[in-house]
Amino acid sequence: MIHLLESAPQVPVLATVWFCLVAVLWLGYFFLEGFDYGVAMLIPVLGKNDKDKRVIVNTIGPVWDGNEVWLLTAGGAMFAAFPGWYASLFSGLYLPLLLVLVGLILRGVAFEYRSKHPDTRYRNMLDWFATVGSFLPSLVFGVGFANFVKGLPVQVADGRQGVHVFTGGFWSLFSPFALLGGVTLVVVFLFHGAIFLALKTRGDIHTRTKAFAEKIGLVAIGAGGVWLLWSNLAYGIGVSGWILLLVAAAGLGFAWFMVRQDSDGWAFVGTAVAIVVIAIGIFLSMYPDLGFDNSAAETPLNIVTASASPTTLGIMTWAAGVFVPIVLAYQAWSYWVFRRRLSTKNIPDDVKHAEPVA
Repeated sequence: MIHLLESAPQVPVLATVWFCLVAVLWLGYFFLEGFDYGVAMLIPVLGKNDKDKRVIVNTIGPVWDGNEVWLLTAGGAMFAAFPGWYASLFSGLYLPLLLVLVGLILRGVAFEYRSKHPDTRYRNMLDWFATVGSFLPSLVFGVGFANFVKGLPVQVADGRQGVHVFTGGFWSLFSPFALLGGVTLVVVFLFHGAIFLALKTRGDIHTRTKAFAEKIGLVAIGAGGVWLLWSNLAYGIGVSGWILLLVAAAGLGFAWFMVRQDSDGWAFVGTAVAIVVIAIGIFLSMYPDLGFDNSAAETPLNIVTASASPTTLGIMTWAAGVFVPIVLAYQAWSYWVFRRRLSTKNIPDDVKHAEPVA
């Protein structure tokens, strides 16, 4: 990877702005969708009966689909601002992205149809749909972004100047470094989700969630520390990478300490900071080569060659300046409206058609 500060002067300002905006969208996705992935993966672990599971589902019921919009927006921004980046990723990594899509479909089906039938086996099946549907994207994105840190090998397609293709195979994505990245993202999301669930519940389920958060927090600290250290030693971006590593490690450690101190809000801040800082480090390592290894390419695929025209980027910038604050305000309002804690006392004994969201 070319160092950020060395290459920035050659990159058009709008291209850099839109790379930063794409990074912000992914940061928002990992922060927001990260906790509801974690919560969904915990349904069969912490839900001892149907009421417990309904409480867990209801903690993310009002927000999970809104959180997924960040992924759609990130993909759309990549397509519009960097069509070369989008084309090379979505064609070369078709199978991993298909796994993500399968997971998102399973999640959607689980959350939308769980309350449509009272049969326990039916609901248990959909609970596992939600769990598997949350595990798959978490694992795939962890493996994928670890590969971006390494650099995906690309070269110019035969007879198609300016069109780049991924030259590695599907199994080449699963190096030990990438697999550790996938496992790390899963356990960090579990920790993040457990803290959010503790923040949103009370009673017995709150107690069980805190106990689980203390245990999974140690795993997240261990796995995250090893992966971050490996990343900086093998593919580091210099001093800034080590600073971000220390901040991320401090965030995870602070979150675990706050869980033990019964301070759920500050614990959530700790995991949020860790996730955001890790994502920042990943995107810094991807600039300006967009996560590609161009050593075998006659023409490099980077932020300059993959970007749209300056006119397109200019129009998009004006549109983003108008609509992004509106979206942020609306989503913040929705979290404020559904801010109350839940327990089994909020769940009626007989719900035939739909589960209430308190």
